[in-house]
Amino acid sequence: MTIDDHKSHLITLGKFLKQFQTSNSVMNSDIPGNNKFFEEMNQKIDSAIHHNGWFTRENIIFALQQWSEALTPRNLKLWLGEYDLSESGDKTVGIVMAGNIPLVGFHDFLSVLVSGHKVLVKLSTNDRQLLPVIASYLMHLDSRYENRIRFTDNRMKDFDAVIATGSNNTARYFEYYFKDKPSIIRKNRNSVAIITGNETKEELEKLSEDIFRYYGLGCRNVSKLYVPENYDFDSFFKAMYKWNPIINQDKYANNYDYNKAVYLMSEFKLLDNGFLMLKEDESFGSPIATLFYEKYQDEKELKDRLKENEEKIQCIVKKESNTNEVTFGQTQKPQLWDYADNIDTIDFLSKL
Repeated sequence: MTIDDHKSHLITLGKFLKQFQTSNSVMNSDIPGNNKFFEEMNQKIDSAIHHNGWFTRENIIFALQQWSEALTPRNLKLWLGEYDLSESGDKTVGIVMAGNIPLVGFHDFLSVLVSGHKVLVKLSTNDRQLLPVIASYLMHLDSRYENRIRFTDNRMKDFDAVIATGSNNTARYFEYYFKDKPSIIRKNRNSVAIITGNETKEELEKLSEDIFRYYGLGCRNVSKLYVPENYDFDSFFKAMYKWNPIINQDKYANNYDYNKAVYLMSEFKLLDNGFLMLKEDESFGSPIATLFYEKYQDEKELKDRLKENEEKIQCIVKKESNTNEVTFGQTQKPQLWDYADNIDTIDFLSKL
């Protein structure tokens, strides 16, 4: 299968995913395979919501829409144009996927396929519904995918390389178990935002998307703020207010209540608006419904500190981004060439 074949199929897949909406999804009869897969995909969305209480239809549809916007002719050309994939292929690459947000391992899945390799997927128990139907859709578009995509519920075997994503604890297991294979092992990472105090309400509202989308469960979600000395959080809280319905989600509300009780019993100082707590803390990873913050005086010194901790950070979010930074509202809208942990997956796969 050529790279142009892959691009053609992924463009069609993008059009297929674009049909699904939070309400009133409408089937486009011009898209191949819709008679077979449109209703099945809708059913799998409902099934995913049933199996994982954090997966709402809104968040699943958001993920599908981001993928539909990514899988365009222009983006695929920009993504793959710089690589020579003529010599790569025919290896079997195992992927151990996380399940914190919908389709979180999809980029690795696509990367293996477009590199000409076969993929062996071990799904997370938290996200088992969506990817298999997408894989079946690709097989419908081209039967050659049937020999290139496999799923397993058991321990992976008969593979040549691996991409595994998990916590810092599971990463130690991965590093031991896969020590004899070429690998990409991903650990815990969090994202941070730098506030200058000059942001408009609209800019801070965009930042709220980076904080609350997927309930803050993704590694690209902002879990910590850096704010100037004497920063007035009033404007920040006002910009967050549009997300206040999030407290009506039972799992989020339970985490909010539990963490608030723990903080109050420990007599920690908190800022609280009824659905989000701010706690001054040097750590990067904050609990659900909590955002850590830390004060800074010199932005250059802050950047040096963040550089020293780059292995713990997925994204640095700012009003005006520079290289390797992200603007407000864009953390959950990565491009195909925005690689997790800054590890070029395609380059890794092309050298197997």
